[in-house]
Amino acid sequence: MKHNAVVLGGSVAGLLAAAALAPRYDTIEIIERDILPAGPQARRGAPQGRHVHAMLPRGLQAIEGLLPGITERLEAAGGMRGDVLGNARWHLNGRTLRRRDIGLAAITASRALIEATIRAAVRELPNVTITDGHDIVGFATGRAVRITGRHGQGSRVVPATLVVDATGRGSRMPQWLAALGGAAAPRDEVLIDVRYASRVFEGDLLGDALVVVTARYPGQRRSSVMQRLEGGRVLVTLAGVHGERPPGDPAGFAAYADTLAVADTAKVIAEGRPVGDAVPFHFPAYVRHRYDQAELPPGVVVIGDAACAFNPVYGQGMSVAAMSAELLREDDDPRRFHAGQARLQDAPWTLAVGADLALDGAPPTGPAAMVRALQLAAVEDADLAEAFIRVTSLVDPPSALGAPWIAQRLQARQRPPEEQTTA
Repeated sequence: MKHNAVVLGGSVAGLLAAAALAPRYDTIEIIERDILPAGPQARRGAPQGRHVHAMLPRGLQAIEGLLPGITERLEAAGGMRGDVLGNARWHLNGRTLRRRDIGLAAITASRALIEATIRAAVRELPNVTITDGHDIVGFATGRAVRITGRHGQGSRVVPATLVVDATGRGSRMPQWLAALGGAAAPRDEVLIDVRYASRVFEGDLLGDALVVVTARYPGQRRSSVMQRLEGGRVLVTLAGVHGERPPGDPAGFAAYADTLAVADTAKVIAEGRPVGDAVPFHFPAYVRHRYDQAELPPGVVVIGDAACAFNPVYGQGMSVAAMSAELLREDDDPRRFHAGQARLQDAPWTLAVGADLALDGAPPTGPAAMVRALQLAAVEDADLAEAFIRVTSLVDPPSALGAPWIAQRLQARQRPPEEQTTA
């Protein structure tokens, strides 16, 4: 066993990092700025917490491996489990993918419930403690972190064998590195100007679906996601990019939904009973810090959104954080971990960037054109729908869409009907 680890940030990424390290460290202390609620409540340190959150199948698998039984705990707390294709409606390019069960489970619940359930499970680990209500000042002399209480507790230095930065998009690691005389990590940035407006509705509104996605596509910069929440509620998130701004007032909210390519969202808004006001959110750009190419102080790891803040529209953040924690459990050497995390991030980053770069309405070419053709064919072909969803669920790599059978299936669909064979 190693001596002690300090995890900076008590959100999902930090909690899962602590769970990953628990088997090999004597003690793990999580330092969190917020005063953490006892149950599933929204908090200031998770500004996107009132909007749709996805727990993709691969992410759920990773969390289950880190915290066995967590899926059942989420269901017991009110979360709902279903098949990612059979219990979801995917409206892509204005058309609906063919549905069927594919054996990949996903969980739908509020971000607050997911985080509270994970936090409760982590608190039960005997060598993990959570110190909330403390700011992280920065690195102290040696391998240590200086923290200070936000409510009169004073400051102290926390020594550590390993420091994990899981402080999210607001991570000050670049500033801390500069203070130590180090160079900033190279970074990739994509300007997207995502704006959300989310509102909760009561009622049996989604039929047999747990999640309904109405995606944007070339020429259409508006989208929506609806998901069932605990307590018989449905969360509706309207989104827009590159200048599109979903309004928060009831009439504007409904009118925006009316402009979507599929009527599902407008129908839910018209038939549901609203609970509270719409909540806005703005995400100007998504950023990937290449800590695999940086010189970090010894014993420092950066994980979750602090390392790579994905475009939230694609719901990849929690799942990639879980997969990174899974990787950390296997190897906590910082250099090897960051190299492995970079490889892990490649697929979801490529998927998001490719889709976002196609938003200008220009005809897609190359791999983007193939993916669009696959999506259109998947409206009628359940095998193609499954292949696509397995990739977006992070279970299969994007290269899986290059399988010969997929190319053959798409080529067959391009031939005249009299020349096509039954798929």
